[in-house]
Amino acid sequence: MKKYDLEDRLISFSVMIVDIVNATSNTKAGNHLAGQLVRSGTSVSLNYGEAQSAESKRDFIHKMKIILKELRETHINLKIIHRCNLHKDKNKIIKAKEENNQLIAIFVKSISTAQNNSHL
Repeated sequence: MKKYDLEDRLISFSVMIVDIVNATSNTKAGNHLAGQLVRSGTSVSLNYGEAQSAESKRDFIHKMKIILKELRETHINLKIIHRCNLHKDKNKIIKAKEENNQLIAIFVKSISTAQNNSHL
């Protein structure tokens, strides 16, 4: 996958998260989870931009790990919203969770590759 393809995919994912947040139930729990979700779900694309300007391989790997942590937080948040029925469109949540899982897999592999290449 090309750098710009992944960047665009992360931006699309963040837009998907914003759409979900805007339609999440306006309850105490819904507002709390939506606030957390918008932070973690949009930070992945923003942090990817930072990773592209990393000062070293070590800095790049560190920033990629932050993205992975944010993706994992986002995934758990989506699961809670889904199980608590805090969003009316279950299919949007399922689609977001699927994309989230694919992005996690991409970043796990990317981090592994970067770590292996940094030992050369």
